Amino acid sequence: MAAPSSRKELLSTLKTELPSQLPAYLKSQRWFGGKARELHGTEVVDIVSLPRPGINALVLLLKVQYQGGGEDLYSVPLLYDEAAGASEGSANKDGAARLAVSGHKGSAQIVFSDALKDEHFLAFLLDAIRKGLVFTGEAGELRTTHTHALSLQETGAAGSLHPRAIKAEQSNSSIAYGERLILKFFRRLEEGINPDLEMTSFLTEKAGYQHTPQLLGALEYITGSGRRMTQGILQTFVANQGDAWQYTMKCISRFYHEVADISPDGSPADGSSVPAPRDLALASQREFLESAALLGRRTAELHLALASGPAAEDPDFAPEPFDATFQEGLEQALMDLTGRIFTQLRKSKEELHESLQSKAEEILCGQDKITQRFHTALSAPIQAQRTRIHGDYHLGQVLYTGTDFVIIDFEGEPARPMSQRRLKRSPLQDVAGMLRSFHYAAYGPLLASTGTVNVDEKKKQNLNDWAEVWAKWVGDRYLEEYLKTATGAAFLPPTREEITALLQLYVLEKAVYELGYELNNRPEWVAIPLEGISKMLLAATP
Repeated sequence: MAAPSSRKELLSTLKTELPSQLPAYLKSQRWFGGKARELHGTEVVDIVSLPRPGINALVLLLKVQYQGGGEDLYSVPLLYDEAAGASEGSANKDGAARLAVSGHKGSAQIVFSDALKDEHFLAFLLDAIRKGLVFTGEAGELRTTHTHALSLQETGAAGSLHPRAIKAEQSNSSIAYGERLILKFFRRLEEGINPDLEMTSFLTEKAGYQHTPQLLGALEYITGSGRRMTQGILQTFVANQGDAWQYTMKCISRFYHEVADISPDGSPADGSSVPAPRDLALASQREFLESAALLGRRTAELHLALASGPAAEDPDFAPEPFDATFQEGLEQALMDLTGRIFTQLRKSKEELHESLQSKAEEILCGQDKITQRFHTALSAPIQAQRTRIHGDYHLGQVLYTGTDFVIIDFEGEPARPMSQRRLKRSPLQDVAGMLRSFHYAAYGPLLASTGTVNVDEKKKQNLNDWAEVWAKWVGDRYLEEYLKTATGAAFLPPTREEITALLQLYVLEKAVYELGYELNNRPEWVAIPLEGISKMLLAATP
């Protein structure tokens, strides 16, 4: 190809010509999280060159500003080449937006493509991590590091590490190297060490926890003033049969086909006189109940590992007690969450399906009961320790290997600021997240829009009744094994009554949070958190 502009000229051209193209380009990318927001402006804040013979690559650091305030920092790795001319338009063959700027002396365009879709670049990226290379930009540098475990993973034929991009609808980009390594590349950068890197490092290198992918390396962007931002994490690849949500969906869908003609009280759903014992339905779920127990054990082992950090060696992981300041802050956060979500529900109630409006009104009438429950649970001292936790724990965050479970994705809830995701909390918040996930799994196959079970209207209520029964069976078995494994842990309150009270607080908080999420993103799923909140309000009624 023709020689591109000098580096200085190229950087100047990128900064002047790209901003006008970036809004359309970003909104065409599935990893861009601001599609629903109006962009106010974009700015190229740094350009990091990744020189290698045969590869013209760079990483753009883009500041994205939104109408009404707020901004994000995105990392966009690109390959560039000289185009034949400037008349090819601004779209690729697949119709997606592309980026192009003026070439050297205006003789041609320099056209950019997504570097993470190029096998040669992906191989180069792994090689850079293995060698610990550093790439310098105008305002900072991209630094790679690796653990000793990486060299142990890279034995055998080079072909076994053939890179491939993993196609998934997510905010990050993932690359598998054969069946042995996986690189998670964060598109949106935040100041500070990402909890996923921090937690995985602690669990695998200090705590020796065996049921999460092993940390092998990392990429970090370091600003000129020394501020760190996690760009990527290299881990061991875990062979799996999908995540625990997919596994659970298969199991419960089979279960619903088995019990479609049996009511939970043991009588035939069609009213005939032939008995159908409830015990038969329970027996059919023995295998899955043992899977739930195993997941409970793995969860408790995770929390015990996270609570093992001595204060002197690693204060970021040293357990801390609940104190009055933390409890007051938590109560205020719960009050704010409830007020915000219930205001949203009031505005959206008339837009819900007719069958949900009465349930929504019932929940709205219970707002004072919910806030009172939060206040009561947090008004007395809590005798337990707070630790680092997963923070966004549900069935989709666990891989199922066919015989065991591996816990992944320790970023925490992406909507929360990094500082909040690194706070120490009660591990029971993770337990509550999994219990709510079981409740979702119970109802998921029955939803008309997305369900996997063809529901006869005559049997719909019967299967809804089974959903509550199944969720209780599975949740109880999970919790039983969790508490058995974590017995005596300092992060648990001393009595079962106190454990139950704190756990119920977090389950209710999660359901309220889910209600807001579904109102914003999946209105067809709103029925699930509405049902969960309703059941908890009824349980609280004397």
